[in-house]
Amino acid sequence: MGMAIAPARFALPRGRAGFAALALVYGVLVVVCIVTLAAAGDLSLGRNPWDNLLKSVGEFARPSFIDIWLGPERLEYRSDDGTLLRVEDRRVVEASFVAGLGRATWVTLQIATLGSLLAALLALPLAMLAARNLHAPRPFAWAARGLLDITRAVHTLVFGLVLVGIVGLGPTAGILAIALHSMGTYGKLYTESIESLDMASVDAVRATGASPSQVFFHGVWPSVLPQFVSHHLYVWEFNIRDSTILGLIGAGGLGLLISEAVSLFQWSRLATILLVVVALVMAFDALSRRIREALL
Repeated sequence: MGMAIAPARFALPRGRAGFAALALVYGVLVVVCIVTLAAAGDLSLGRNPWDNLLKSVGEFARPSFIDIWLGPERLEYRSDDGTLLRVEDRRVVEASFVAGLGRATWVTLQIATLGSLLAALLALPLAMLAARNLHAPRPFAWAARGLLDITRAVHTLVFGLVLVGIVGLGPTAGILAIALHSMGTYGKLYTESIESLDMASVDAVRATGASPSQVFFHGVWPSVLPQFVSHHLYVWEFNIRDSTILGLIGAGGLGLLISEAVSLFQWSRLATILLVVVALVMAFDALSRRIREALL
């Protein structure tokens, strides 16, 4: 009888020598990237980079929302020959813009929240199939891992471009784009949490003759729930930032205002929008930190 030959597996080097070897490979990759970009002439900073930088910084230093209180009440726009084109009250105009900014912020939060929740729900059964220590049937495990890898590899913006063509402009495309990409991220995080379990408690529940669902809810779920919540908060926070970009392709929210400000070179308004994004992320980070501390 012939002996079965186990398939060879690729093993990464271990220990300090292994780390040094991996660091050397990484260093070589960085050098190759720099050299090839420089050889192609793609590392140029363009013309007058410092002048452009100082001009941009000067415009960013005065966010447009200040005009609500300090803007001129009669701003005249004239043609080159001095003809009066129009007159506007900057305080009224900027107040209207800030009100629209508030509505766009709410849409962005809706996209990130619903997209993250949908992704988490879709990823949970796939993570259970992909986790090696739960011993799901091999075809189902391979299919789950492949689906999670594919969705994680495709950027949210690419999903958004496709979905806008399918469901049309609006927040629905953004929600689905967030959900499809984040499903892969959630699935990987959930799978790693499940695989790090102490299987003794899981095997003890399984030994009682419990069904697979009972094994999960009594042996797996109590141990991984704090990690699952932490993962959800982290990805949710990331999706708040990511959803601001989806407006660039017509999914609504802050991205649409960012696109308008950039296309019209309205850097002071862009500064106002970015301040809102930063404040939103900081507030959510503080809230999620409190929730994670409460779970410890």
